[in-house]
Amino acid sequence: MVPLRPRIRVRIAALAFALAQVFPFSISSRAQSAEDLAEAPISYEQVRRLTEEGKFDEALSALNEISKANPKARNLSHEFGATYYRKGDYSNAVVALRRAIAENPDDLEATQLAGLSLYLANKFAEAIPYLVKVQSWYPSANVDAAYILGMAYIQTKDYASARTAFARMFQVPFDSAAAYLFTARLLLRFDFAPVAEEYGKKAVELDPKLPLAHQLLGELYLYQSNVSEAIKQFQSELEINPGNPAAYYKLADAYSRVQKFDEAERLLQRSIWLDSTSTGPYILLGKVLEKKGEIELAVRALQRALAMDPNNSIPHHLLGQAYRELGRVEDAERELKLAESLQSRQNEKP
Repeated sequence: MVPLRPRIRVRIAALAFALAQVFPFSISSRAQSAEDLAEAPISYEQVRRLTEEGKFDEALSALNEISKANPKARNLSHEFGATYYRKGDYSNAVVALRRAIAENPDDLEATQLAGLSLYLANKFAEAIPYLVKVQSWYPSANVDAAYILGMAYIQTKDYASARTAFARMFQVPFDSAAAYLFTARLLLRFDFAPVAEEYGKKAVELDPKLPLAHQLLGELYLYQSNVSEAIKQFQSELEINPGNPAAYYKLADAYSRVQKFDEAERLLQRSIWLDSTSTGPYILLGKVLEKKGEIELAVRALQRALAMDPNNSIPHHLLGQAYRELGRVEDAERELKLAESLQSRQNEKP
């Protein structure tokens, strides 16, 4: 037999390698029985795939099988904790994640998930040390963690630390007007109105021309039904930023509450001219025009709102009322029934 020359041997070896990449399984491996495949060891990758598919109980069963085969398997506690977290079983997640951290203090993901699990289990004070630790490792890498940390501080009434967390998240100095404004906005969102007012006023004190600071105070006073003070704040906002469509809309809302419908209509038109993509001004314009007795114009405004957001029950209800005033009984009944159906569907959501 004539021996192959070295160059040919190299080419054959390269061809064999390439074929192995295209056909990675041999004929014998393809012929493996179903029993052989079933006996293949479960991997964390398979567990994660089950979790991604929402099959949490199957994923946990798979992890239990791994635990039976090898109770000291590497990262087993971590995988249990992550799976429980994604399932929404935060109590069991915390137990497993704390065990994972004890086994590996450098497990950053386990630390973060433990903090988030404790927060979501309403154990805010216990969550803070974990979330702070993650922040120290990743100063600007995870916005969600910074937000949750700030909210945990708010829930424990440590507002100064909350401001520091939000300042880090938005990358502004912790003692700046912007930091006070961001914190005030989140305080108002979660119904901490007295502290939100204090922080909003502090933002204005530090920077009287800070955009959106007067608007926030205006929204707060409108929420408290202090309409006259709300009007003053919205007017101050428009002096600073006359191109702010939301400020015109909010001021119009305030005027509509004291039945100054002409002023409200004028402001709503300006808001829409500046931003025609928001449904709120169109809905409020429909209400204002209906109050003024301009029903046909109200119908147009509400139809425009529904063209942008057909699943919003409010414009359907208002449109039904407008049709009723126009004597369009069938149209009125259709819109009112649709509004009721959409509202019921919304109420059913968790």
